[in-house]
Amino acid sequence: MKNKIHKTNAARLLDELAVSYELIPYEVDEENLSALHVAQTLGQNVEQVYKTLVLRGDKTGFFVCVIPGGAELDMKAAARASGNKSCEMLHVKELMPVTGYVRGGCSPLGMKKHFPTFIHEDAVLWDYIYVSAGQRGLQIKIAPADLLKAAQAQDVKLC
Repeated sequence: MKNKIHKTNAARLLDELAVSYELIPYEVDEENLSALHVAQTLGQNVEQVYKTLVLRGDKTGFFVCVIPGGAELDMKAAARASGNKSCEMLHVKELMPVTGYVRGGCSPLGMKKHFPTFIHEDAVLWDYIYVSAGQRGLQIKIAPADLLKAAQAQDVKLC
């Protein structure tokens, strides 16, 4: 018998917006929370499994970047896109108080409050991508255009 998948805040938000998506559970490895591991576990291309990064800009405060799992965030591009001169990654200890999510389970949807969100421009090249559903062990499979709309995000060059 399969375990029931409990809806997360991210999934509830998509339901409210009547956005089509699929919840995809996977086996969590607490020692390896990388997007590469998630992609391998799901049998997907790491370029389709996106990771959610929360940053603090020197002018605007918190903002969110969503990039392909195998890519590195270009901090200068992130700062530019968000209207900042500089930015830094949010410390892992701040993640839960600021977003309501833990490392390895941070979704660009359904955070405690909405932050400006930027998704790497290559996302739209895929029919669907995967992002965290808001807990470790659960991904959302979603069309990039639907994610952009639901997250009120902009697609920009981030990598």
